[in-house]
Amino acid sequence: MTYHAGRAVGFVAFSAAMTMLLAAMATVSAADDVSVGGGSNTGSSLLLSTEVTNSSSAAVQLKSAAAPDNIAIGVGCTTGSGLRLRSEASTSSSVVTQIEKSVAVAILGEQDGWYYVSYDGKSGYVSADYVIEDQDGIFTTNGRVNGESVNVRASGAADAESVATVDSGSLVTVNGFSDGWYAVTCQYGTTGYIRSDFVDLTSAASTSASVSGVVSIAKQYLGTRYTYGGAAPGGFDCSGFTMYVFKQMGVSLPHSATSQWQSGAGQKITSTSALQAGDLVFFCDPSRSLGKACSHAGIYIGDGRFIHASSANSGGVIISGLTSGYYNTYFVGGMRI
Repeated sequence: MTYHAGRAVGFVAFSAAMTMLLAAMATVSAADDVSVGGGSNTGSSLLLSTEVTNSSSAAVQLKSAAAPDNIAIGVGCTTGSGLRLRSEASTSSSVVTQIEKSVAVAILGEQDGWYYVSYDGKSGYVSADYVIEDQDGIFTTNGRVNGESVNVRASGAADAESVATVDSGSLVTVNGFSDGWYAVTCQYGTTGYIRSDFVDLTSAASTSASVSGVVSIAKQYLGTRYTYGGAAPGGFDCSGFTMYVFKQMGVSLPHSATSQWQSGAGQKITSTSALQAGDLVFFCDPSRSLGKACSHAGIYIGDGRFIHASSANSGGVIISGLTSGYYNTYFVGGMRI
């Protein structure tokens, strides 16, 4: 009897182990639409990654990925400037960031007069009063891929042929939306469909290369002396520096901080939390502005810092913090070109 009981216990343990394995396999069958070793998995919760070692043994690793609730159920367009994206569906909750007018956002859900949306990699709640939901699924906006080796498929289905793969940070043109999939055009003209949780809608039209190019060019002139009215490597003033850097990227800007801010050359950004590397940033110290809209300009380089031609006493072209102190106090806004 003891022998049979032991066999029964062993069988129960084996059955439990098999149940757990089958459950894991069922979960893996719902894996993300990401290529693995030339193939692909379809679904929404876990990605099964197999690595073969030099000794020919296989190691299987489960990697957590995008959750199902990150798949969009619709796309909307904002109708108000400086629209607050909040952490909860309440006007008393904290502000995640601000979104400008006429921007496309991915709608992830709806709750008590609020939309739960995603924009530029950030998610939160916006009042439904300031978002118009797209009805025909046809529009044009910019998107940024947020995963590695993401499949571009021939149609909006997980079992459709993969016509290409794109990596994280790649920019695509989003041409429409249907049943959780974006119709996209990739950088070199390839068209297809990417599941919506692998693309962040964004207003940024510049390529990653051009953004890094602006920052890279600007940093080349660290330490260059400050010269009033200067707009060349021999010496810069603040707007002369920004004008010169963007000229190297083929963008023409006027030579004054106020004129650049009012030029309409790009999308205005009203919150420091919404800034991206390569954005122009503007400031106004009333004691120095002579009644003008801006008294200073620079270029945001990320991580709460910006590069600018400061003053002769401060070392010319330097990098300063933006999240606190003088420049945070007198921040007017940014501009994304």
